[in-house]
Amino acid sequence: MCDWRLYLTLTMPHLLARFFSILGHPMLVPSYALLLLLYINPFAFGVHSPTDKQALFLLMYVFTTTALIPGIGIAVMKPLGFVKSLESPDRLERVGPYIVTGVFYLWLYKNLSAGDQAPALYLVCVLGATIGLFMAFFINIFTKISAHATGMGGLVGMLLLTAWQWPGSMLGLPVFGGSVQVSLVAAAGGMAILAGCVGTARLALEVHSTQDIWQGYLVGFLAVWVANGLL
Repeated sequence: MCDWRLYLTLTMPHLLARFFSILGHPMLVPSYALLLLLYINPFAFGVHSPTDKQALFLLMYVFTTTALIPGIGIAVMKPLGFVKSLESPDRLERVGPYIVTGVFYLWLYKNLSAGDQAPALYLVCVLGATIGLFMAFFINIFTKISAHATGMGGLVGMLLLTAWQWPGSMLGLPVFGGSVQVSLVAAAGGMAILAGCVGTARLALEVHSTQDIWQGYLVGFLAVWVANGLL
């Protein structure tokens, strides 16, 4: 029994770090941003609820474009010998995944900007995620940077930008069949805590240094505001 408890104590922190690392994966950021905006103001997307058919279709389209297809493309790189590990711990091995993901981010932005499926604020979010990704790609040429931290920094910046662009809006969190209204500043604070958990997880897994994490937060946060200035 003592051996089992010792084993559990040793593995739980690692499993928790893995959980937050998966939860905060950068390819999920566009989907997270869309979900947040749908729960803040679904009417901006032309729907009455985040669970409306049109909203779910848009979410599936975004997830497929920015996570599923790029994920498959990156997974294929391993048997082809382009990367040794799907986690790409080596800085130079991240070049291919950055390029593949960046292409699909650009594709999503181009397609959404050509139609009226999403409000301008979400276009800013997608463009910000794209800018953040390519900034991380450029920095990665010289030094390692955390893509996870870049994505989480972008989500914090997005919530603060939403609070500024849509003053008075609240995030309606579904709880037990009802809804709890949370101010966007408080939501940004909660996201900052989650970002800290993701960054800590990357440190615990020993794939990044503290400098890598803080660089990522800064790049992701600034990228959203740069995109807002461009649009």
